[in-house]
Amino acid sequence: MSLYYDAVSVLTAPSSTGGSFKSRLYNSRTLKASPAQVYALITEAAKWDILLKEVIEHAGILKIEPKLTPLLSLLLVYDHLLSKNGIAAPASHPLRQAVERHKIRLKGEFTKARVRRACATIPQLKEAVRKEKLAQGVGASTGAVYPRWVRVNNVRTTMEEQMKSTFAEFETVDSLAELVVGGDDKLKRMRVDPHIPDLIAVAPGVEFSNTPAYKNGEIILQDKASCFPAYLLLGEDWTGGDLIDGCAAPGNKTTHMASLLSKARSRSIANFDPKKRKTPSHIISMDASPVRAKTLQKMVSTAGADSLVTVLQGQDFLALDPADPRFENVTGLVLDPSCSGSGIIGRDDVPQFTLPASGKPTPASSKNENGQGKKRKRNESSESTPPSTKTSSTPESENDAPTTEITQDRLTKLSNLQYHIVSHALSFPAATRITYSTCSIHLTENEAVVERILDSDVAKRRGWRVLRRDEQPRGLRMWSARGVKEEEPNGSGKIEGGVVALSEEEREGCLRCWPGDEEGTGGFFVVGFVRDGSQDGDDTGIMNGKAGSDSGMMGGDREEEGEGDDNEGEDDGSEDEWEGFSD
Repeated sequence: MSLYYDAVSVLTAPSSTGGSFKSRLYNSRTLKASPAQVYALITEAAKWDILLKEVIEHAGILKIEPKLTPLLSLLLVYDHLLSKNGIAAPASHPLRQAVERHKIRLKGEFTKARVRRACATIPQLKEAVRKEKLAQGVGASTGAVYPRWVRVNNVRTTMEEQMKSTFAEFETVDSLAELVVGGDDKLKRMRVDPHIPDLIAVAPGVEFSNTPAYKNGEIILQDKASCFPAYLLLGEDWTGGDLIDGCAAPGNKTTHMASLLSKARSRSIANFDPKKRKTPSHIISMDASPVRAKTLQKMVSTAGADSLVTVLQGQDFLALDPADPRFENVTGLVLDPSCSGSGIIGRDDVPQFTLPASGKPTPASSKNENGQGKKRKRNESSESTPPSTKTSSTPESENDAPTTEITQDRLTKLSNLQYHIVSHALSFPAATRITYSTCSIHLTENEAVVERILDSDVAKRRGWRVLRRDEQPRGLRMWSARGVKEEEPNGSGKIEGGVVALSEEEREGCLRCWPGDEEGTGGFFVVGFVRDGSQDGDDTGIMNGKAGSDSGMMGGDREEEGEGDDNEGEDDGSEDEWEGFSD
């Protein structure tokens, strides 16, 4: 029964624990069940909660079974009625018996619920419940629309092929708002993104996990903002040398680079000119965490990019020697180091559960005669506490939400690490282009780092500057939100970010995403650095050491989120822990 107790403990953990729901789950050291099983149970049961509440209340089992709490009953009844293998516990276990001795009544109420919704099949019933949840406004905490972003993977397919298959039944709309209005009669709507090639927005509730395209790695769920770095670096016709993703797990940016390279190759083959033939670019991808590096390798393989990508397992980017012959042809680097995560939307993204009424005394009545609460057993520890009522509005976020309080001191420490990482990248001998990104809204980690980089000796010696707006790929030149001069009111009032001395041209070269606007992204920052090659630069000052203990903090594009997501924590090598491409 540890599966259900673990699920309850994750759902009822205080929000002060920090981090996204998925990252907390995978980082937990207290779970006895597989994190993948716990995650699957919670997310699937959450899709049925309003129907399960109805069934449990009508069956009246909470009034009869003292061992069951509302949350435990919902999870157990979900597995009993809807899981192929039933309740994951021995037949003699008291909690399983507490549910199964009412199986006739529960099944009868479930059938009545299905008949009331005029659904002949379980898939039809699932869709009906989804519509009910949308109609009730579940998850609609703000006016902003946060769609599900789907990137077509050109290593395995093309946009044209996906339009004829995966998205054949989708109606094209002109705005994100149109994805979610009138959902009852227009469930399948899509918007082809105007800024990032091969990126599609669909309504938040649309599922792809069971589609052949998702399982085969033909489509990847990736937040729009996290697509900016690779596209800013490569554009649509990369003609440079090899590439490095220095903080890569779980791999969305790496596989996005592979997709852009594959598309560029297909275009060059179609217009083949023997005189311009050159060695194809290769991607070298790494993450300091061995566990996360395994996830990175899985994602690269499933995306079909093994021939394009070499994964350096557990490699700290700051420990690389830029003079190593392996990197002599590296001309482009993507850097997405650890940051405060202040731009991530829906930090407390525990799935919402509508729980059945318990029909039992309130917690206050459980006090003893001295007014002290009774000591609880494990299965009673916090199960009666309602889980968060917030629903994730986050797209497939790649970065972990903050696990500590965001203070100016914390931001300063992170910005120091970020500065060291970017400075180290500037020293690679053949490098001519770099992108630096964070999922932070704070000037300290963004424009202030850019200013500091431009003032560094290595940048001045080697001729590095900010990639101007007019030099950016066509789609990103259209992006309106640009760098700021001082801390914006969108940030925390406790943060005093100061003012940067970047020129207007340099700030125009920085791209910003703000949560809560009409673009459907979280907070994000990305900038490109470019070296024209007019200076060869004597790199005697190359940094070869780590940036103190903080170097282990390089997490790269983390799942979420998503994101997702974001398979973190201990890895026992089990294939069951692979969660695909949502970070």
